[in-house]
Amino acid sequence: MPAASAGLLRFFEEETPGVKVRPEVVIMMSIGLVAVSLFMYLTFK
Repeated sequence: MPAASAGLLRFFEEETPGVKVRPEVVIMMSIGLVAVSLFMYLTFK
């Protein structure tokens, strides 16, 4: 059970198997997807 301090729960990181991606990469991929979608929309109306 997590330790409680002043009513706040404290969670400890658990290593889980899976792909680890930095948040910056996710944001850049999202912006890239929006840019490609907008380009396709404007080009192939």
